[in-house]
Amino acid sequence: MTQVSLHLVKLPCMKIKTITSYNNKLHKAYAYRFKETYNWPFELKVYNEDVDMYDKIPQCKKFVERNKNRHKYTSYEEKNNDYRKDGVRFSYKVYAYTDAILEASSAYNGIICIDADSVFYKPIDGEWIDKHIHRNDCMMTYLGRPGYSECGFLYFNMSHPETKNYARAMREMYDKDLIYKEAEQHDSYIWDVVRKRFEAKGVKNHNIGDNDTGHVQARSVLGPIYDHTKGNRKLSGKSPEARV
Repeated sequence: MTQVSLHLVKLPCMKIKTITSYNNKLHKAYAYRFKETYNWPFELKVYNEDVDMYDKIPQCKKFVERNKNRHKYTSYEEKNNDYRKDGVRFSYKVYAYTDAILEASSAYNGIICIDADSVFYKPIDGEWIDKHIHRNDCMMTYLGRPGYSECGFLYFNMSHPETKNYARAMREMYDKDLIYKEAEQHDSYIWDVVRKRFEAKGVKNHNIGDNDTGHVQARSVLGPIYDHTKGNRKLSGKSPEARV
């Protein structure tokens, strides 16, 4: 009987696109590390909030103009600490990510949405994504934790029939200012609100978080791959919790 060596059997090549967004100020402060260290073989699309966001996504401009004065802050510290109510600050990435999902052709298997304060260390490939991140029966993959998910990393299965409907539902939350009917307005909270509505209809999603507090990305399967230098961690360029 002929034996087939399993290591010669290759998985189908996955076509994946990586999406991030930032403005020129954030690029100078920390997002340059993203560009300098990005070592994944997937196509990278950057939405620059100062260059093409408003032209490409006019709904984003309309949202910002309608709501830019909704919350007044007396200091930078107050604004930084009150991020839960700052819908405008985090709206750009939502518009960028949903635009990428809605514009993606059927040739793509998946879209990775990742924050610009990420620093990359270990290269991965489509086989790694297929093993650890992608699930054929799941619409998206996320990092679950108490309160609201860590949405510095989101993966969308572009072969799932509900993925683009999810993106449309997210977009509607901003286009119609529906986020202001929720308890919190930052993007992590809103991604969860809409995800749970889809789950209530029977849609399955893949949680790679440990549902514990703190730096859930660093403890996840993504921990040895890249460092999400969120919050004040970006000042030094590396998280104390990092496993890279």
